[in-house]
Amino acid sequence: MSVDLATVKRVARLARIAVTEDEANRMVGELNGILGFVEQLSEVDVTGIEPMTSVTPMTMRKRRDEVTDGDKAADVVANAPVTDHDFFLVPKVVE
Repeated sequence: MSVDLATVKRVARLARIAVTEDEANRMVGELNGILGFVEQLSEVDVTGIEPMTSVTPMTMRKRRDEVTDGDKAADVVANAPVTDHDFFLVPKVVE
């Protein structure tokens, strides 16, 4: 796949990026180089290789999935101007 000047201008317009004629001409070469590199990567045989998320094998640390109330209701409403039994009190907005 190769990119031409019209494609660069169209992508720039869609991305709302102002591109001069010289910049667009330069980007044609840069984008074609990037796409060439990606095509090279697709030629690599990766059969039998498992996907990895890190270069060093590690397991994810997980917390226990427990439902709690957080025990922080008083801390949450501490800075509220008006509260009632750990609830925020707000003025009525619907008549």
